[in-house]
Amino acid sequence: QVQLVESGGGVVQAGGSLRLSCAASGRMFSVYAMGWFRQPPGKEREFVAAIAATGWDGGTTSYSDSTKGRFIISRDNAKNTLYLQMNSLKPEDTAVYYCAGRASPKTTMTGHDYVYWGQGTQVTVSS
Repeated sequence: QVQLVESGGGVVQAGGSLRLSCAASGRMFSVYAMGWFRQPPGKEREFVAAIAATGWDGGTTSYSDSTKGRFIISRDNAKNTLYLQMNSLKPEDTAVYYCAGRASPKTTMTGHDYVYWGQGTQVTVSS
């Protein structure tokens, strides 16, 4: 079992930055693909970014079209922690952000492929 706990959310002005963290329990973190998803108010959950297990396909990363070039996903296996650096934030980035993990080294953009989920952290971007 893997438990995920997000932190780092908050209120920021448009154009600002935030870094989300996701602390994972367990010894399997390094071999799992990890992802970030978000759920804007009144909308369905959507993919944000994902990162493959270290050593798998060069630790490849993937992003949604709306976050590519502004967000950076990374992982520190020694700390069992996943990060999401969010830059040039826009009001439409306002959402609850969730950390997720797969029992597989390969990433996908589909939420149903992830079996471990955190409780979420709120990000609010004011205009």
